[in-house]
Amino acid sequence: YLARKFFYVWAKMTFGQVLPSKARCFYNQKILQKTFGEWKKQWTVCREKKLSLRADNHYRHLLLNLIFKAWRAHVCQQQGKRNKYYVAESHAKKKTVLRTWQHWLVYVDDQRTKHGMQSVALAFRERSCLRISWAVWRRQHYQKCSGRKMSILALQHWAQSLQFRAWLQWRELYLYTQNEKQKDTRAVTHHQQWELRRCMGAWLGYLNLHRVKKRQNELAQEFHRSRTLRRRFSDWQLSWECRRRMHAHQRDLEKQAARIALWRVFAHWKHYVVLCVEEAQQCEVAEKHYKCHLLVLQKFWNRWKSRL
Repeated sequence: YLARKFFYVWAKMTFGQVLPSKARCFYNQKILQKTFGEWKKQWTVCREKKLSLRADNHYRHLLLNLIFKAWRAHVCQQQGKRNKYYVAESHAKKKTVLRTWQHWLVYVDDQRTKHGMQSVALAFRERSCLRISWAVWRRQHYQKCSGRKMSILALQHWAQSLQFRAWLQWRELYLYTQNEKQKDTRAVTHHQQWELRRCMGAWLGYLNLHRVKKRQNELAQEFHRSRTLRRRFSDWQLSWECRRRMHAHQRDLEKQAARIALWRVFAHWKHYVVLCVEEAQQCEVAEKHYKCHLLVLQKFWNRWKSRL
């Protein structure tokens, strides 16, 4: 009992009012809170990354669909093929020049950023004289620059190959339509009157069919727009519902953590109260035992004095 008592006295003098068990419990709670915060951040980043990938994929498909529609409308036109050919060629040259200019601007901006970073790195190297850190930073910067250049070159090559394929297909179809037109003109010169009436009827039928197709294309575009809007609205609603559930679940977890922490504090306090009660009872028993011992000693002392 005396060893336990002096151990508690020594623990209070060493660690203060907070015992190592309480400090360990508080440390575990803080570690749990930090771990939950990091998990929450990682989960949010993964969710945003998935949404960005889906948006990029949708944007790529939309661009391909628009390119295909423009190409089909261009092929369907039968008048002014030669002029449109020259216009398309000049437009392609302008697009190439514009793309080259944009890539050159991006490259100049990257070079300026690179020179700025290199100047800052050189100044840091001259101040700190840490050759190892400088070599590591330089190697990482070179790897990043080379990776960025390779990605830019890959995107340029992909865009040029896609444009070149579309251009070849359009050119083949244009040559084919030119050959067919020459054959039709020869046939018209050979059968002038009869072919004129047949071509007039065919032209009227084609005009009606073209109007019907144009109306169908407009309806299809309106349906596609409405469908895209509904899909985007449903995706946004699902993401909003998921975030709302996540926030509600987070609030429940925080309340549960607060209840658990309160229950632990109450349990520790209850244990401390029980220990204090036991210590008081043991002190009382020890005082009674010590008084009895003193009475016995006094009794024997009186007898010894009387005999002496």
